[in-house]
Amino acid sequence: MNLKRIMIASTKSGSGKTVATCALLQILKDCGWKAVSYKCGPDYIDPMFHEKAIDIPAKNLDTFFTGEEKTRELFQNSAQNMDFAVFEGVMGLYDGLGGVREEGSSYHLAEVTKTPIVLMVDAKGMGRSMIPLIAGFLNYDKKHLIQGIILNRVTKGYYETLTPLIEEELKTRIIGYLPQTEEFHIGSRHLGLFLPDEVNDIKEKLQAASELFSKTVSIERIKEIAKSAAELEEPANGFMEGAAFMDTRPTVAVAKDEAFCFYYADNIRLLEEYGAKITYFSPLRDEKLPQGCHALLFGGGYPELYAKQLSENMGMRRAVNHAVKNGMPIVAECGGFMYLHSFLKDKKGICYDMAGVIPATCFYTGRLVRFGYIELREKQMHFLANGACIKGHEFHYYDSTCNGSDVMAVKPATGKGYSCIIENKTQWMGFPHLYYPSNPVFAWALIEKAKKYEKAMV
Repeated sequence: MNLKRIMIASTKSGSGKTVATCALLQILKDCGWKAVSYKCGPDYIDPMFHEKAIDIPAKNLDTFFTGEEKTRELFQNSAQNMDFAVFEGVMGLYDGLGGVREEGSSYHLAEVTKTPIVLMVDAKGMGRSMIPLIAGFLNYDKKHLIQGIILNRVTKGYYETLTPLIEEELKTRIIGYLPQTEEFHIGSRHLGLFLPDEVNDIKEKLQAASELFSKTVSIERIKEIAKSAAELEEPANGFMEGAAFMDTRPTVAVAKDEAFCFYYADNIRLLEEYGAKITYFSPLRDEKLPQGCHALLFGGGYPELYAKQLSENMGMRRAVNHAVKNGMPIVAECGGFMYLHSFLKDKKGICYDMAGVIPATCFYTGRLVRFGYIELREKQMHFLANGACIKGHEFHYYDSTCNGSDVMAVKPATGKGYSCIIENKTQWMGFPHLYYPSNPVFAWALIEKAKKYEKAMV
């Protein structure tokens, strides 16, 4: 594969990666390029900005979840027939698993996909001190992937003063700068950025950001860097190993609206590869489940922000409760898990009725309860096989009076473990977010269960 590609990375979080990535994607789109974007790591929100606000296909890639070969394969298969790929890094360039290991870092993903890097440097409040900072990042770049530097939050005059000093001393290329401006600032809450639909005039803001970016950053140099990406050998396998359509196609109903919107594109696509028909419904607005569905999937999101509306939709709450208690297979992650409780208590202490599948209460703790990568192994095999694990992550400020104890979660960086997940032959419900391609058997098992449920309905 010979595809133009580039990664926008940075020295640390909050250095302007998302705005710069969105601006570049908008420019490529306006120029008529067929672009695709990739977010490094377990992030649901940044890809939404790429996809919803700019109408660019977006997905996640993570070397911890899928290793080197599978990650490269996922990238190549999804980038077929595209002109340009833009990767958005995560945290600092070299920050990986547990903040100390290579896996999951932006740099590891760039190395695995042979993608050249443009490094964003937050230059506010710095002068010559930028030189040893940048020097350290360049010195640590063993594969010489960093091909350009963008200075963020500097004035034009300061940029023109600093650039010759940096380029002369470090023999590197500064390809542009971005001035500090609140116009393009995207607010955040405890789980990350606000969603695209929550930001007023987001399309107009990103269009303006792209116009500024094209004036202060050398787009031609970015294209040259992207064109220099080394060729990748074609993958030996298709999208997923062993993926095959079944003789019947059970329907998986996926909860998707403002309250439930955290889904990995590859999770949904893997279900489809294994034969599922995907249909979407809204627990906020629909009063009943899609007709003829055979399994339920509730992803994460912000049910706490819509607790009153979810509670008032008694028709949907009863429909979900009835379906699950009558054996319909279900997978529920984080926000979806919260919705299945009897009660959800918000930040103000107001308690709302939820679906009542789990006789327990979810409540706000005011602190981060769980955070980071995990490997999950069942205590009794229902969705996996032979003691194998599936990889995922947690990130939540809410807790439950009943988190479950049917699965063991282990932090790969420390080896520390804890019990979680409510699981049986047809149910998997808990706070962890899963990445199905890390163990496709999980997706296959859900479809098998949906198929059995479909037969039982006849």
